Amino acid sequence: MSTPLESLVACGTKVWLDSIDPDEVVKNIRFGATGATSNPIIVSDLIQTGRFDSEIVKLIGEGLDDDAIAWAMTNQLVSSAQKAFEPVWQRTGGDDGWVSFELDPLLEDPSKGYSIDYISKKYVELAKKWSAGHCNRMIKVPATPGGLAALEEMVAAGITLNVTLIFSQRQYFAAREACWRGAQKRANTNHFKSVYSIFVSRLDVYTEKHVPTLSPAAQGMTGILNAKEIWKLNQDFWADKKLPLKQEMIFASTGTKKPSDPAWKYVAAFAGSDIETNPPKTNADVQASGQTFTKMVDRLPDAAIVQEIHQKVNMQHLEETLMHEGIQKFADPQKALLKLIATKRAALAK
Repeated sequence: MSTPLESLVACGTKVWLDSIDPDEVVKNIRFGATGATSNPIIVSDLIQTGRFDSEIVKLIGEGLDDDAIAWAMTNQLVSSAQKAFEPVWQRTGGDDGWVSFELDPLLEDPSKGYSIDYISKKYVELAKKWSAGHCNRMIKVPATPGGLAALEEMVAAGITLNVTLIFSQRQYFAAREACWRGAQKRANTNHFKSVYSIFVSRLDVYTEKHVPTLSPAAQGMTGILNAKEIWKLNQDFWADKKLPLKQEMIFASTGTKKPSDPAWKYVAAFAGSDIETNPPKTNADVQASGQTFTKMVDRLPDAAIVQEIHQKVNMQHLEETLMHEGIQKFADPQKALLKLIATKRAALAK
């Protein structure tokens, strides 16, 4: 009898771990995980444990400042996860086994006042720097104006991308079209791979606050409906492109926010295709659930719920609100990581 996560994989889902903790990587590979994603919060949490103090002492001894140490540790932790998943990358010919590396979120810090053109150029420069020499490193770029403006040049340069912080069809269309334009500028598309991270649970947090008139049946379903509709658009667009590698959706933010929701609410909803990036706790809870998952990603909620959400939820306002919050959540963790490194420096010097 298969485990819950084995049944999820068996029905067509790729499970990527939303962590690069070396111990969690080993554990989740046993569960069936075939890739991973990273961000500054994950790196901070790992450094906070003290497990990597000796590496930090070494970097301090080399004269690195706090920013350089933060990126050196990020690079080291992502590289370690890449090594663990490289056999999957080899076995699938580059269709799986990726680990995401997030570019500098401080470029999006509103207090910096950077222009879209400056942000775009810096993203391209950093993408080339941090992808060089890596076979299964996927560069993570947000679907902000500056991020979207950088995608075409990155893809044309041969870089594999995870476009993140997507909440709406508008963002998805802009990201997909830019990536496809870039792919067509390559000598060939044999190694072209792109993924689009559509956030899920944050939309349901939004509707609880901003659209309280949704019926009980529809409340908590906006994230699922939105992501499934974008998944279908993605399936249809790439169907006739005859590409060797899949251009996939990542269903992100799959951890539930409401204690009353089962841990597998979003995991079950998107079972059957593409990629789910699940936090370690979500995978552990799912594995302990006893559930057997079957394909559900192509099944929309009841027609009445779909109609109600389309009528009551202003997607433009939703996108603007969640992007405003998302950009802050994007930049603040990098600031916290730098502060943590400074604290570590002071403590380890004693």
